[in-house]
Amino acid sequence: MRLHRIGGMLVAGLLFPAAGWAQPQSADVKSISGIYPHLAMYNDEGECGTGALVPWAGKLWAITYGPHLPFGSSDKLYEITSDLKRVVRKESIGGTAANRMIHPESKQLFIGPYVIDADGNVRVISYRDMPGRHTGNARHLTDPANRIYYGTMEEGFYEVDVHTLMPAWLMADENLQDADTRGVPRADLIGAHGKGMYSGQGVVVYSNNGERGKQAQEEFDAPSGGLSEWDGKSWKLIRRMQFTEVTGPGGIQGNPNPQSDPIWAIGWDHRSLVLGVRDHGSWHFYRLPKASHSYDGAHGWNTEWPRIRNVGTDASPDYLMTMHGMFWKFPGSFTSISSGGIRPRSAYLKVIGDFTRWGGGLVFGCDDSAQREFLNKRKAKGDIEGPGQSNSNLWFTSYSMPDELWPATAEGAIWMEEEVTPNTPSEPFLFAGWHKRMAWIKNGSDHHVRVTFEVDSTGTDQWTVFSTVTVPAKSGIPHFFTGHDRGEWIRARVNKPARLSLQFSYTDAEDRDNNPDGIFTGLRPISQSTYKGGLLYGLGNDRRALGLAATTVTHGTSRAGGYYELDEHLKLVKKTDDATESFIRERFAIPQQVVTIDEASALIVDDKGRRWRLPFGATQYTAATQASELRICREVATERDLFSCHGTFYELPAENADGFAKIRPIASHPYGIQDYASYRGMLVMTGIDPEQLKKGSGEHLVVADDGNAAVWIGGIDDLWKLGKPVGQGGPWNRTQVNAGVPSDAYLMAFYDKRSLRLLHDSEKDVTFTLQADLTGQGMWVDYKRWKVSAGENVDYVFPEAFQARWIRLVSDADCRATARLTYE
Repeated sequence: MRLHRIGGMLVAGLLFPAAGWAQPQSADVKSISGIYPHLAMYNDEGECGTGALVPWAGKLWAITYGPHLPFGSSDKLYEITSDLKRVVRKESIGGTAANRMIHPESKQLFIGPYVIDADGNVRVISYRDMPGRHTGNARHLTDPANRIYYGTMEEGFYEVDVHTLMPAWLMADENLQDADTRGVPRADLIGAHGKGMYSGQGVVVYSNNGERGKQAQEEFDAPSGGLSEWDGKSWKLIRRMQFTEVTGPGGIQGNPNPQSDPIWAIGWDHRSLVLGVRDHGSWHFYRLPKASHSYDGAHGWNTEWPRIRNVGTDASPDYLMTMHGMFWKFPGSFTSISSGGIRPRSAYLKVIGDFTRWGGGLVFGCDDSAQREFLNKRKAKGDIEGPGQSNSNLWFTSYSMPDELWPATAEGAIWMEEEVTPNTPSEPFLFAGWHKRMAWIKNGSDHHVRVTFEVDSTGTDQWTVFSTVTVPAKSGIPHFFTGHDRGEWIRARVNKPARLSLQFSYTDAEDRDNNPDGIFTGLRPISQSTYKGGLLYGLGNDRRALGLAATTVTHGTSRAGGYYELDEHLKLVKKTDDATESFIRERFAIPQQVVTIDEASALIVDDKGRRWRLPFGATQYTAATQASELRICREVATERDLFSCHGTFYELPAENADGFAKIRPIASHPYGIQDYASYRGMLVMTGIDPEQLKKGSGEHLVVADDGNAAVWIGGIDDLWKLGKPVGQGGPWNRTQVNAGVPSDAYLMAFYDKRSLRLLHDSEKDVTFTLQADLTGQGMWVDYKRWKVSAGENVDYVFPEAFQARWIRLVSDADCRATARLTYE
C-alpha cells in the first residue's frame, strides 16, 4: 500500500488515530503525529533508548536504557495504562537492557531485570546477582518449564529459576574483573556488542553486531560481529558477520515446537542485509537490499535492536521486521524450502528499539535524543552539543502505517570487488517486491567473464537459469530487469575466475508530488523575508522543556525576540532566563560556511576531504545559506543526522557509517526552516510565517502565550509528506574542465524523473563520459558516452529503473562545459 493524493488530501493510516486505547480526557494531554509528549522518558545518561515494549497484565510495559551501564542506571520501568497514564515503577534499577520474554508456564513477563506476574506485581533480579547489559532471553534447553536463559551484551550467560529468580552463572560477563567472576569461565566469542538470543533445535543461538577497537570505529567495512550457537557444552561460530535479531515463529514466548520450528537471524555487512534461517539442523543464508546506511558501522552502535515480531493475532499472525530503515513483511512460515513472501513495505526515519501491537494499533519504542551523540561528530554541525538531557518516546500509529511512509527504494550487493570462484552459485538475493529493478556488474579482471543469473521462482530452493550477461574486461555494465522477470530470489554464477562486483538496485513507485501536506501550514516560504525564527535546545538538569531563543526577522533584518520554553503540554511560554538564552545563542549558533554554493550546485567537503555535490532548490536558498541563516545539520534521531541543504532534507549517516557517501534525500520543500531539533520524540522547527501567529495555535503550530513566537511540531517521519525530492544543478556550469579529469561526484540516488543536458564552448566536437558510482564507495564504472558537436547540446532522460549513488562526468578535451541535471 502506498500513500495517494486524492483531491489535494493525503490518505494514509497515520492521519487517523489507531483505535483501541482510550484517548486521555485532559485537554493538556495531546498527541502530535502519534507522539504523546507526556509519555516521554528521560534518564541521566548519555543516551535514553527504548529497550523493550510488551503488553502484559492489561498494561503496556516499557524499559529504557543508557549506553553502557552493566550494573544499573537512572533508567526506569514504565507501566502505561489503557488511558495512557504512565506509572514509573518504584522497583526500577535501570541498566542497559533490551531483553523481553513471556514465560507461559509461570505466567510471567521477563523484561530487563524485572519479572512481572499476571497481576502486574513486579520482582527484581539485582545486578549484583546477574551483572551485565541484558540483551536477550531464551527458553531453557532441558528444563524450559522452570528455568530460562539470560544473555548480556558482553557474553554473560545465566540460567534463572523462574520461581525463586536465583541466577546460576554459566559464563562470566566481560565487564567483570577476573576476581569477580566467581570462578566461572568466559565465553570468549568472536565479535562484540551482543544483540539477539534464542533457542531451539537443541542449541542456544546468540548474535553480536560489533567489534572493539579503533578500526571498527572508523572503517564501516572492517570485519565485525558474529553469529554463534551453544549446545549446552561448547560454542560454535556459525558466521563471522554483524547480526542483531535472533527469533522464531514463537516470538517472545519461544518456539512452540522447539525441535522443528525454524530459528531466524538478521544481520548485515557492507554489501547488504543478511537473513539466516536454521532448519533441519543447518543454517541457510539469504541477502536483501538496504534502504538506509545509517545503521552501518563496524562497531555496531548504530542499529539499536532491530526486531522480527508478530503484530497480528494468534489466529492471524502478521510478522513485521525492522532492519536498516525499512519495514518488511516477514512470512511466519519462512524456512529454507519455503522462503517466499518477504516484501518491502516502506522506509522510515525513526530509530526503533522495539514495537508491539496494542489496543488495535501499533506502538514503537524509539531512541530519539542522545545527549552524548557518541561518534556522530562532523564539522557540518559546528560545535553544537546534543540535548541537555537524553530522552525518547513512544510512537503510536495505525496498524497499516508500515505500508505508508517512504518509497521502499533500496540497494545491495552480492559481491563487492572480490574474487569469485567459477560455477559456484552466490547467495540468493531478494528479487521480488519491486517493479523497477536493475543490476550493476563490474569486472575488474583482465578477461571478459560470463555471468549467469538464476531464479528461485517460488521460494522452494528450485533454481532455473534466467539470463546470461557477458562483461568485458576492466569494465562495468548495467543490466535492467523487466516487470515480466519473476522470481522470489536471484543468484549468480560465473564461468571463470574473476574479480567482480554485483550490485542490485531496486526502485519503488514514487507517488508523492511537489506539494507539501497541509500539516506544514505556518512555515514561512523561503521567498518571505519576514518571519519568526529562533534557535532550539532541549534543556538539561531535569527541566524537561525545550528552550527557544526567539528571533524576529523583518525584511531580512534580525533581532532577538526573547526567550521561551515549550513544555510537555505544548505550551510555549515566555521566560526570563538570561543565562539559558545566552547559552543557546552562543553554543547553538548556526555554523558558517558549512556548504559552498557556486554556479553549479551545492558543494560539501566532508571531514575526510571528500567532495560531494547536491542539487539546488529555489534560488533564495543561496543567500540564506551563505548568510548562515538556516541550520544545515543536526542529530534528531540517535547516531545519525538530519541534513538540510537548499530546500531538501536528507538522512545523513554518521561518518563511521560512511557519512556523505551514503546520504539519502528525504523530501524537498519551499520553506525557510531556520532551526530544528528533537524534543520528547517530536521534531520541532522554527521559521514561522508571522501571519499565521494571528490565527493562533493549531495541531502542528504552537504559538507563544504572548503571540510573539511560534514553533512547528510533528514527527520526523512527517518530513516525507513535504513532497518528493527534486532539484536541479550538476557538477559543471560553464566550468573550465580539463581533459581526462573527472568532475566532482553529484548525487543521483533516490530521485524520480531524471534528465541531463550537456553542452560546451569548444569549436570542436567533445566526447563526454558519464560515470556511475554504484555504492558511494568509489566504485566507478562508465555508463554512457556522448559526442557533443560545437554549438549543440545533448539531452538525455535516464531510464526509470536506473539507480546509482553518485554520477560524475569526464571530458576528452579541455573546454568550458555544463552538465545540468534536472530531478522532477
